[in-house]
Amino acid sequence: MSDQDKPLILQARGIRKSFKGVHALKTVSLNLYAGEVHGLNGENGAGKSTLIKILTGFHQPDAGELLLEGRPVSFSKPLDSQHSGISTVYQEVNLIPERTVAENILLGREPRRGGILDKRAAIAQVQEILDRYELNINPRSKVSELGLGMQQMVAIVRAVAFEAKVVILDEPTSALNGNEIEILFNVIRQLRSEGAAILFVSHRMSELYELCDRFTVLRDGEFVTESTPVDLPRAALVKAMLGGVDLDEGSLDRDAARDRMRRLAQEDIGLSVKNLTWSTRVRDVSFDVRKGEIVGLLGLLGSGRTETCKAIFGAVKADAGDVTVAGTPLTRPTPARALSAGVSYLSEDRRNEGIFPGLSVKENMTAAILKNISKFGFISRSAQNSIVREFSDELKVKASNAEQAISELSGGNQQKVLLGRWLSLGPKAVLLDDPTRGIDIGAKAEVHRVIRALAEKGIAVVVTSSETEELLALCDRLVVLSEGSVTGEVYPHEVGYDDVISLLSGQANTAKQTAGGTE
Repeated sequence: MSDQDKPLILQARGIRKSFKGVHALKTVSLNLYAGEVHGLNGENGAGKSTLIKILTGFHQPDAGELLLEGRPVSFSKPLDSQHSGISTVYQEVNLIPERTVAENILLGREPRRGGILDKRAAIAQVQEILDRYELNINPRSKVSELGLGMQQMVAIVRAVAFEAKVVILDEPTSALNGNEIEILFNVIRQLRSEGAAILFVSHRMSELYELCDRFTVLRDGEFVTESTPVDLPRAALVKAMLGGVDLDEGSLDRDAARDRMRRLAQEDIGLSVKNLTWSTRVRDVSFDVRKGEIVGLLGLLGSGRTETCKAIFGAVKADAGDVTVAGTPLTRPTPARALSAGVSYLSEDRRNEGIFPGLSVKENMTAAILKNISKFGFISRSAQNSIVREFSDELKVKASNAEQAISELSGGNQQKVLLGRWLSLGPKAVLLDDPTRGIDIGAKAEVHRVIRALAEKGIAVVVTSSETEELLALCDRLVVLSEGSVTGEVYPHEVGYDDVISLLSGQANTAKQTAGGTE
């Protein structure tokens, strides 16, 4: 079916929006067709969230118009958008945990008989909906009994179960594992086959090119292009999003990497982990990181990446094992002792374990160093301001000023503030747990630059990522984890992506890959 034959369901024309004089959207347009998955792409700060909030009635545009099935519409509140058939599922699941699946899906639309809830009809109705999307979920189960992935499916079903014309999915896969993502994709494909117009937001290129029929790219609040995946291959999409910024992640100079590894071999050990064990999640893990080396912990979901970082830092109490920092043993690790020893840890859970959302950029960045810039209980404002200026400039933090609430920043800039917090301590080793999770490709490039700068300063760096390609491009060496155990070690400059995938899937032996080949 050509574009002309597909009904245009939702159209945004010339949308403008400013907040306190700052332009968030400048003449942005969007066309959502029936039976299509439409990717909305752009860096953090490109205007994606603002546009979605206008489509869903959280904000009203300063200029421009919305048309639903060719008719002008205006949404003064989210309920107006929902009643018009626009359903949204956000990254954070918003369900009632102690209510059942059926109660959550039918909330506010429960079948009744004589004014009394008809539980049997409710269960049957929800079961029919779940069967329609081939979801093996018990409608009688409490939501709190489900894993996060299945909770996400329930949220999507609740959003689309009743005559949804437009479905907006904002980073729906960020907390899902591989199997859960495939289930979600099947639901999305079913929605597409039923004629829904789907707006899909994801920072994962593989997902965009697997699912999307069309892209719209925004940059700095402006419309850049609308195209198809065929006409806008990955390199072109990145260029459109970044305005020509070259990430230089795809070209690995193998000779330079070998020279670097030979130089690193002469460096002292910055971080040593021996026989680290915690519960059943970390099992006899051992590895060394030299000063100036970037070592990636590579593994599938549940491999023990996060748990290993937390056990090193003392955020969980290890049952056994030894940690040594620059030759000095870290006895009975706790976060306070680890920080004093020169170990910093950046959690993957930025929202719950990283930022203080009610505090400013300045307060967040200097939270770990207050005792060093205080005297008699009073903070030296000049020292605090100097630190914030130094690391804001070094990390290129985009904020209106240091007093701005960190919760108002994009995810990528929040992550930079947290990096500044730990860099201000002058660490000897840093543990970065999925530091680019949920941030756009431009912010990701900035984080990569910072990580490489840390290594150039002689800091031992340990980094994890849910994206194998990222670790291959960033790291000097990869330690492969499976079910909490080290199963292999590879050098990215000596292996290919397919080799690593085979290792992760257990299709290859787990012998170490060295600069000269297989040992």
